Amino acid sequence: MSAPRGQWNSKIGFIMAAAGSAIGLGNIWRFPYVVGENGGGAFVFFYIIFVILIGLPYMFAELSLGRATQKNPVGAINKIRPKSFWRLAGFLGVITGVGILSFYAVIAGWTVAYIYKMFTGNVGDFSAFVADPGGEVFLFVLFVLITTLIVQKGVSEGIEKWSKILMPIFFILLLSLVVYSLTLDGASKGLEFYLKPDFSKITGRTLLAALGQAFFSLSLGMGTMITYGSYLSKNDNLITSSVSVAIFDTLIALFAGLIIFPALFAMGKDPAAGPALVFVILPEMFLEMPGGLIVGSLFFVLLSVAALTSTISLLEVPVSYMIDDHKVDRKKIVWGVAGFTLLLGIPSALSQGANDFFTNFGLIPASYTGPDFLSQMSFLFGDIALAVGAISLSIFVGWVWGVDRASDEIEQGAPFFRKTRWLWSFIIRYVIPVVILLVLLNTVHIF
Repeated sequence: MSAPRGQWNSKIGFIMAAAGSAIGLGNIWRFPYVVGENGGGAFVFFYIIFVILIGLPYMFAELSLGRATQKNPVGAINKIRPKSFWRLAGFLGVITGVGILSFYAVIAGWTVAYIYKMFTGNVGDFSAFVADPGGEVFLFVLFVLITTLIVQKGVSEGIEKWSKILMPIFFILLLSLVVYSLTLDGASKGLEFYLKPDFSKITGRTLLAALGQAFFSLSLGMGTMITYGSYLSKNDNLITSSVSVAIFDTLIALFAGLIIFPALFAMGKDPAAGPALVFVILPEMFLEMPGGLIVGSLFFVLLSVAALTSTISLLEVPVSYMIDDHKVDRKKIVWGVAGFTLLLGIPSALSQGANDFFTNFGLIPASYTGPDFLSQMSFLFGDIALAVGAISLSIFVGWVWGVDRASDEIEQGAPFFRKTRWLWSFIIRYVIPVVILLVLLNTVHIF
């Protein structure tokens, strides 16, 4: 007999786990530099609009599909359309989870090292740090190991239990750093850049960047929310759960900006520094600040916790698929998937200068992304595969499973949804596939 499927013990446990999945390096590492590159406040305004109009309705779709079928992405689709080509959309979600985890855990490993670097005040040269093969592989393996130990404990005893511990720590650190940053001399200039929209800076490309950030910061498009939804009971209110996750996720991104932009302007740094912002510009800034070593250490603790709550969900998607569809033991398959992820991720860990072949891998043209293996994986899985997966899943829910069945599932536990189901049906069928297609076309430079 196969073991019973996991279930969340409480609604707050699910919200913490799903919010933890959504809250990650995308909120604290990527969001601030994308805001900086796209003109500040106006970008933030449209980001929030897109979370509400696009991200939330799509999240309803993934959660309802998961709860209705009680399956992972592949199993959910197969239950509704057995042995159809639509299963490929589910497989894409599972593969995307492993693909993203393989390079995401490399960057997550950097955050752990920077806790120590900031605490000792010896930041050193970032390019030399990431070019050390032994250090890079060790940090990557360490982060995958911690993730694996949590996921092997299961849904309620592992993911839910640790999310309830990690997320409150995360919020306390976050709020402490926001208060500190806002008290710095010159912080008001950063606040003005960040929160006062200048709509003259908005271009079509800015709107598409805001749309992409809103969608992908919510952990959508790879079936994580299908998997997490499958552990929900029929009595749970999918609407309030989704709204809670979206609010948490958006607030974290906004708070990350409240830490970074006041501090940047107070110290005279460039807000449009790009991906180097967190690992190069911020450590320099912390070293110049009063009490900066402690503040910097806490910031990277915050970043590590955010990364961990995301790597947990990335590992759970393929693990859930193997348990559901191949009836394997959780503990065995967790280590199997982790081992495969390590093999897939070693090239990313060595691609920042440690190994010339992986540093200049360059399979995908330079006009799309950097030549290093990590950037190539990020483009392939973090940009292309997520968008294709999201389009496929929205079409599957809207047209194949059908908006009526999906709406009926959402209505269970949320009867007030009946009044707006027509609007949601229109958005999931027509708006979301077109909007994500626009993001995808922008990613591959069609515009």
